[in-house]
Amino acid sequence: MGTPRDAPPEQIVVAAFGRFPVALDHARRELEHRLGPVALESPPFAFDQTRYYEATMGQGLVKQLWTFGQLVPPDCLPVLKTLTNGLERALADGGRFDAERPVNLDPGLLGLAKLVLATTKDQAHRVYLRDGIFAEVTLQYRDGSWQPCPWTYADYRLPVVADFLLEARADYKRRLAAWTEAAEDVLAAT
Repeated sequence: MGTPRDAPPEQIVVAAFGRFPVALDHARRELEHRLGPVALESPPFAFDQTRYYEATMGQGLVKQLWTFGQLVPPDCLPVLKTLTNGLERALADGGRFDAERPVNLDPGLLGLAKLVLATTKDQAHRVYLRDGIFAEVTLQYRDGSWQPCPWTYADYRLPVVADFLLEARADYKRRLAAWTEAAEDVLAAT
């Protein structure tokens, strides 16, 4: 019989895309205000692997991934998705952009073994968390690289994303070691 234990904290990852640099900058500033500074950012890349978003966002979409320095408990994923949905809604309701949806923000959590993304859409491979939010293991870390699942979206299969997530995983590993050491120091002092 296994013994339940707390999961280690994980690294916040947000994938942001749109065609308005000012909207993306605004979203980043708002996220940094709430989550702390961006620790790492991927190079921006064309988000042209699907036409699904063109009806509400237009063409010429650019995507970038950000990680944040603060490690968080994995059960906070619904809170992150609710936060990003609110930021998207505020930008859309502001009426400053000629698109129904000026920015898309997809939060996730990076651990040593997987990247889990939050979504509001149910599918057979997604697990319901709470508050209308589901979790999906999008990538698995095996044999020194990020491996897609059968359902992994095309943009998460790109070399630019895999390279960035390798860097993010190394950064997370350093932060987790520092967090573990600090927790052990606190326990030793009590």
